[in-house]
Amino acid sequence: MRKIFSYPFLLSIFLTAACNNREIRKQPDEVLPAFREGEFGYDLQFLKKQDSALVILKDGEAQLIVSPRYQAKVFTSTAQGERGFSFGWINYKAFGKKADAHMNAYGGENRLWLGPEGGKFSLFFKPGSNMVYENWKTPPEIDTENWNLRSHDSNSVSMYKEMELLNYAGTRLILRVDRRIQILKRQEIMVRTGVTGMDSVHAAGYETSNVLTNTGGEEWTAATGMPCIWILDMFKPSPKTVIVIPFRYAKGEDFSKMATTNYFGEISADRLKHTDSLLLFKADGKSRGKLGIVAGNAKHIAASYDGDHHVLTLIIFDVDPQARYLNQEWNITKPSFPGDAVNAYNDGPLADGTRMGPFYEIESVSPAAFLKPHESLDHRQSVFHFSGNEKALDEIAIRLLGISLEKINKTFSDGNAK
Repeated sequence: MRKIFSYPFLLSIFLTAACNNREIRKQPDEVLPAFREGEFGYDLQFLKKQDSALVILKDGEAQLIVSPRYQAKVFTSTAQGERGFSFGWINYKAFGKKADAHMNAYGGENRLWLGPEGGKFSLFFKPGSNMVYENWKTPPEIDTENWNLRSHDSNSVSMYKEMELLNYAGTRLILRVDRRIQILKRQEIMVRTGVTGMDSVHAAGYETSNVLTNTGGEEWTAATGMPCIWILDMFKPSPKTVIVIPFRYAKGEDFSKMATTNYFGEISADRLKHTDSLLLFKADGKSRGKLGIVAGNAKHIAASYDGDHHVLTLIIFDVDPQARYLNQEWNITKPSFPGDAVNAYNDGPLADGTRMGPFYEIESVSPAAFLKPHESLDHRQSVFHFSGNEKALDEIAIRLLGISLEKINKTFSDGNAK
């Protein structure tokens, strides 16, 4: 049966709805919770103001922030929800400023660059230019430009970027980079790391798959030059943070031939120590230095331990000892091969007293991409953070790194590091 409504009845409904809408509009704006700097929620609120399309991946209390707007970075992560410690370094002062001609250091605990930075096939210097800071410029595709969001859900996100880059040799490289980031469940973290007995620790872990494809019509060869995938993880330093890099050492081998320790001047002995299997590097953000391990001596893991916040961070990545890795030094007289597969950087003041951070980095690099048209190279890197019970963290460090937290803490505890 058809329902018939009178005009007065309809008018009363309209007026009631209008009043209700006015009441809704009168409600005050949502009050955001107050977070302290250093907490994940603080960084989340800050970054939402910079990028309204942030992607948040979650598994229980573990969360991470991914930004297609800022070059597909994982900006930061946490193992204990919004009130938990925020692991990544974010350069708050870099946002909202005029773009820097050399590099825009927004931060990010996992970001993608392409190499090589220096050398005959550099992507950071124009052909024929001198390799000095004044001429060093990061390609905008990996520095300031948006990336494209392909898909995402609560566990993973997929992004990509088409690029056309000119290298120092004058070769125009036409390519695409696809990047997928997946947060890992606790059981997956245990399987991938071999860590057991995680009941007394908080953990966050994720994997990044980074695929470089030659989408042009020319093969990349030793004559034309070729890029490589370069993943850099930026973290907050502290007075008690030490980077730990396991390596393969052949008895009698010259340490200087497997480790480069003078990228920005030789790292002083009170900041860098090594055994026959471990390299330990002070990461307090107070003295600028960079080091690297060549692929033939590199293992698939690097780490850091922050003794002030009781955070053990593990980086696990692909390494191919038989592949050719590019030399990324700012030098065109040295051979283009071999180069480093893993690097570490501690920030500090420049000669004029200014500095970018402070932060420290652990980095992994793919082999050189000798690719024919439509061929691809995949480089995977995973990040794991463990915090909480120090005895449990100690067991993880001994099992995966071959060193106790006590020994890590004592490496630079003599107070002589400057």
